[in-house]
Amino acid sequence: MRVISGTAKGHKLKSLDGMATRPTADKIKESLFNILLPIISDTYVLDLFAGTGSIGIEALSRGAEFAVFIDKNPSAVKIIRENLIHTKLQDKSKIYNADYKKYINNIYDGERAFDIIFIDPPYNKGLIIPAMQLIGEKKLLSPDGLIVVEHGKEENIPEQIGDFKAIRKQDYGRTIITFYK
Repeated sequence: MRVISGTAKGHKLKSLDGMATRPTADKIKESLFNILLPIISDTYVLDLFAGTGSIGIEALSRGAEFAVFIDKNPSAVKIIRENLIHTKLQDKSKIYNADYKKYINNIYDGERAFDIIFIDPPYNKGLIIPAMQLIGEKKLLSPDGLIVVEHGKEENIPEQIGDFKAIRKQDYGRTIITFYK
């Protein structure tokens, strides 16, 4: 696993041992960021279920202004911190050891909405819909913002979740990326 492009291009990223996280494959990450290329610059990004932090780090490397990383696993938070230091992107980020509900309900201060929110929870755990509903209720997404959801092919994710409507789907075999506005 590595940073594919931008200021931290080529830096290898650490990951957790075992099956505690499922990092996004480099080919999927590269395709995703080719799609986001026209809008990534100067964005405020939220990486929910961050795992290793590879998606948020790629966003920062490619010109995002700031990224917030959320993961409930303390070991994942430690890896994210190490990966940010290794890529020299720690000054453009904040990391919280919390689940998505705790972050949205108790930590997010509402001061600035996010331009891009990445949601990549463990597959088949029923976390996507409640997370997106809470994002909508608490108004975490800026009016022109985008939610990018990575999910398994077998997960039935609706075209509309609250006020968010799917605008694009990319099929990568067992993995699907759905974009919501």
